[in-house]
Amino acid sequence: MTTQFKEKYKEKIVPAILKESDYDNSMRVPRITKIVVNMGVSADMDGDTLNLLIDELAMITGQRPVRRNATKSVSNFKLREGMTIGAKVTMRGDRMYEFLERLINVALPRLRDFRGVSATSFDGRGNYTLGLSDQTIFPEINPDKVKKIQGMDITIVTTAETDEDGRNLLKLFGMPFATD
Repeated sequence: MTTQFKEKYKEKIVPAILKESDYDNSMRVPRITKIVVNMGVSADMDGDTLNLLIDELAMITGQRPVRRNATKSVSNFKLREGMTIGAKVTMRGDRMYEFLERLINVALPRLRDFRGVSATSFDGRGNYTLGLSDQTIFPEINPDKVKKIQGMDITIVTTAETDEDGRNLLKLFGMPFATD
């Protein structure tokens, strides 16, 4: 089963990039390799709330998150080595394309006063990072059952060599960049 975004990439995006750029081979065209969703939590959060947030992240992404633990103690933050301070999910393949499709077509338009995402959040190598402050924009989450509003970082890793190539690739997927 292939997703609509995967079909769109093969049938429309690759030919469009080949036509307007100097790539001589379709295998050199930038593509998305993985999407990483990271949710950091407070160190003093109780275990039940933490488990609920991890379950919500699992519902959003469709796969079980990996707990991230502190590697060293920091007394000013009441942080001890081994405490869970976040969770992350790395998606590849069809699940990655499904998540990207839901993010662009469903979740981002549900943001209040949404005018587009920043077009400058690239890292210099074509990878894009987007920060969300609320997990309830995803339709899988029931807002009535949410105990704590939690943000997340979404990193879209591409094979693009420049930020301009990465921006062009995401724009062809339909990423709503702000026109600042």
